[in-house]
Order: sequence, then C-alpha cells, then structure tokens
Amino acid sequence: MTDSRNQFNISTVLIAPLDWGLGHATRCIPIIKAFRQLNCKVLVAAEGHQAALLLKEFPDLTILPLTGYRVHYAKSRILLLFKLLLQMPRIYKTIKREEAWVQSIAEEHNIDLIISDNRYGVHHPTIPSVFITHQLIIKAPYRWVQSIIQWVNYFFIKKFTACWVPDMAAAPGLAGELSHPAKLPSIPVHYMKLLTRFHRVTCATKYSFAVVLSGPEPQRTMLERKILKDLETYTKPVLLVRGLPAESEGIEVPSHVTVFNHLDTIELANELQQADYIISRGGYTSLMELISIDKKLIVVPTPGQTEQEYLGKLLMQNKRLLRIDQSQFSLQDAYTQAQSFTFSKMNIDPFDLEQLRTLLLHLPK
Repeated sequence: MTDSRNQFNISTVLIAPLDWGLGHATRCIPIIKAFRQLNCKVLVAAEGHQAALLLKEFPDLTILPLTGYRVHYAKSRILLLFKLLLQMPRIYKTIKREEAWVQSIAEEHNIDLIISDNRYGVHHPTIPSVFITHQLIIKAPYRWVQSIIQWVNYFFIKKFTACWVPDMAAAPGLAGELSHPAKLPSIPVHYMKLLTRFHRVTCATKYSFAVVLSGPEPQRTMLERKILKDLETYTKPVLLVRGLPAESEGIEVPSHVTVFNHLDTIELANELQQADYIISRGGYTSLMELISIDKKLIVVPTPGQTEQEYLGKLLMQNKRLLRIDQSQFSLQDAYTQAQSFTFSKMNIDPFDLEQLRTLLLHLPK
C-alpha cells in the first residue's frame, strides 16, 4: 500500500465531529476508514456518546477529549428557538475554546490535516483545515433570519481551507437547497458524495418495523416513550435500536420486540435490512445511510428542527420517504400509511477511497 505522506504529505489527521446527536459521528466512520486505507494515523476529538460510538467501531482509535457544544432542545417546538438563542453565548465561548485547543495540541501530535464536521472552532492558521457540512443554508422560520444565519455560517466557514459537502454535485442532490445554495462560501467548495456506512444486501424479512432512535435530548426520549407505549398494542415483530452507545442497562419490552441500546455498523446494517419498514429521525446522516440501502423509510422529524422538517417535506414530495409529524405519530397509523404509500428509488453516489483521493488532490497548497 502506498504511504500517504509520499502522495499527499499527510501522516496524521484530526477529525472532530459535532456532538449534535450521533449523526455527525456516524458519518465520520467512512471518512476514518478511508484515511486509514491511506495509512494515515487518525485522531478524533470527541466526548460522551460520540466518543463511545466511535470506540465501538474502532477500538484502537485515539480519542482526544474535547468538550462539545452540548446543545439542549426544548420539549416544546415553540420554545425551541428561544432556548437555542439563550445558548448562543455559551456556544460562541465553546468555539473560542476549540480554537485555543487546536493551537495547543497541533504540534504535540504532529497534525497534518484537520477535518471538522460542523465544529466552527476546529481549524488552524497553518494546517490545512476542512469544514464538512451539508447545510450551507440553515433553514429558519423567516427569510431575513435565514439570511443573517447564512452570513454568520459563512463567516466561520471562510476561516477554513476548504469546505466539503456530503452530497452529490448535481443539484438538487439529496439535501436540495441546503447543500446547493445560490451563493457558495468564498473558500473552495467540493462535493464529496454521500457518506454512508451501509451496503445493500438481500435478506429475509424478520421485522415489520426497525426503529432507529437518535438526536438530541429530550426529544429522543420523548419519541422513545411514545413508541414504547404503542408497542403495548402493536403486536407485529419490531426492532428497536435506542441510539445510546454509552448505555449498558436495558429496558423491559414485550416479547415481540427486539431491543438494542446500540449496534455497530455491520450488525446494524444486517438487522435493518431484515425489516419491511424503517422508522428514524429525519437527520441528514440517517437519510444518507437509510436511503442507500433502498428500504422503505418513514421519518419523524425532530419537532422544531427546521432542517429535518425541510428534508422530510422535500423527499416526501419526491416519494423517497414517508414523513409523519411526531405529534401525529403512532406505530399502527404508520404501518397503515406506509402500506398505501408509493416509495420511489433514488440513485446513490457514495463516498469512497477514490473520492477522498480526489478531494485531497484539490486541497489548496
């Protein structure tokens, strides 16, 4: 195997996923695998559930503890915007701490490249630093608010060397205008195709539903409680993956339910493809992965998360998935609606080692 330093002058790469649910950590898994195929040493900046998930996937991975943004959601959709606004000063302080932290550890660990998945402060003035995001536009309830947010977003993005967008280059891709805005950031922008851990296989059916929970609290737990209540009367076989990689204790469920706190990539892919339908949040990473295995997908957007609401509406219009609001969700109704819904397939262009090589070759020197 070719030594990566000879080809790209990269020996050690730092990867830092955002701690907003598990999606940013899981979509870094194919990136980590690709860098390891290039014989690069990979360091990951993470804590909590994100660190636990990645260590289950890569037991020998070096984790550098870095405090996350620790964003908390409101129980009410109406209060969400106010709660997020109240957290902005703390998030900004976290960004500044990230910048100082990178400066302090870069030389110690001989870092040659930094990959930040939506962490605005993880960059360095003299080390190539890549920002990964599918949200070049961040949806907001009002157009003028959205314009301000986009300006702030680009203000931070332009501090990086390049921006990699996990979507297909041809519009609308999977994320629509989120990843294909009219105006791009001023730094080089490259589309990296879809980040997914999964490959489609043909399996016998074992479950009517596979439910994959994820996302920030308290909304993850609120949806879980709703589903657990429905499982008292919905008696078809169900798989429940709770999205809690750091949790060791189980929960009591009826005999027709198979429950896991967490599954690694191979186990999860195998279990999901034995289901008639998959229920998940509408986070972008979940969409990239679940659409790639061509299963009939039902999404329940996190209430108030405008990105998930936009993607759910867009992809339901295109018949890629069935969207059901959390306030109206029940397992029996979901099953009834899914049986009468016409699901259409989508051509998927996944990220791989060759795409990583292309991206690295286009990095500004």
